[in-house]
Amino acid sequence: QVQLVESGGGSVQAGGSLRLSCVASESTSTLRCMAWFRQAPGKQREDVAKFDNVFNYDYYADSVKGRFTVVQDKAKNTLFLQMDSLKPEDSAMYYCAATRGPCSKAATDYDYWGQGTQVTVSS
Repeated sequence: QVQLVESGGGSVQAGGSLRLSCVASESTSTLRCMAWFRQAPGKQREDVAKFDNVFNYDYYADSVKGRFTVVQDKAKNTLFLQMDSLKPEDSAMYYCAATRGPCSKAATDYDYWGQGTQVTVSS
C-alpha cells in the first residue's frame, strides 16, 4: 500500500505563490502517474496537474496552465506543485494521487491518495 503525504498548503493573497509537496512511501518510479487534484466546497474533485513517469510528460488543466508547474524529484520520492499567480478560485483542498496505470482525468482511476492540504487565496 502506497502512502502519500502532502504539505505546503496555506493562506496567500491573490497573485502570490505556494509550493505543495507530496512524499510517497515508495519510489515514484514505480508509480506511472502522479497527480494533483483539488476540491472546493460543494464542487466535484477536479484534476489539476499530472506527471507521467513513462513518457516524462506533464499535463495541466486549462484553468491552471501557465501558472502551475508539476515537478518530480525521484531521489526524494516527491512530487511538487508550484503554484504561481494564484487566484481566489484556486482555493480548495488539494490532494496528491497516484496510480500504476496511465494518467487519467478521472479521480476513480487513482488507487492511492493523500489526506489533502488546504489552499486559501484571498482577494
